[in-house]
Amino acid sequence: MKMSIFALSILVAAFVSGPVSGATKIRAGHFPNITYAQGVIAHALSRQGKGWFEQRLGPDTKIEWFVYNAGPSAMEAIFAKSIDLTYVGSGPALNAYTKSNGQEIRLIAGAANGGSGLVVQPDQNLKAAMDFRGKKIATPQLGNTQDISCRAWLSEGGLKITQLSGDAQVLPTQNPDQLGLFRGKKVDAVWTVEPWLSRLEQEASGKVNAMDQVIGIMLVIVVIGLLADKILFSPWERFLHRRWGTGRV
Repeated sequence: MKMSIFALSILVAAFVSGPVSGATKIRAGHFPNITYAQGVIAHALSRQGKGWFEQRLGPDTKIEWFVYNAGPSAMEAIFAKSIDLTYVGSGPALNAYTKSNGQEIRLIAGAANGGSGLVVQPDQNLKAAMDFRGKKIATPQLGNTQDISCRAWLSEGGLKITQLSGDAQVLPTQNPDQLGLFRGKKVDAVWTVEPWLSRLEQEASGKVNAMDQVIGIMLVIVVIGLLADKILFSPWERFLHRRWGTGRV
């Protein structure tokens, strides 16, 4: 027998807020990038009192939005119990799943594919990984999806890459700072996400590396954290998977 929406909502409130009479509060994270359009747009609608997810999660649901620069910061917030779920790239999500031995992380829905790329200086002929020997490449944050992809691609191309140095230097740099460094030719390339890709092209004449068509894929995943107090497949998890992950009432 299927559980009614009303009964399920009561269970959700019990897991999150304690008394069933209180409102259900969900703390959600996202990044200020176009690849995270669902979170960016939903955050704006919540501020305007027109919450898209609130309408689908129930009248007593309140969503608090938090913005992070990249995946590792969002995963730290998950483990610190500062947020309940977040949109995040595949690399940090899998790292968090491994770190918790699968006990505290649920990947409940895919959200986007693509939207990241490797941009190089217009006056340099940088195509294959070996071309980046002695070069500096900026990524959004150590351990985020683009950072992992960049290091893996360079390593697979025959370069020795360490955390701080190696045959090429990968420099974790916040997205807003990448543009200035690229303009000043302080870095030879940037592996990042939209809208910074387009800005690097339009405002600094950057060239998108063709290899990114193959390896620069970003899968944004909704990650559920510690809401269920480590109870596997709780009513709360099923509720979010069904209602947040699919967006259906």
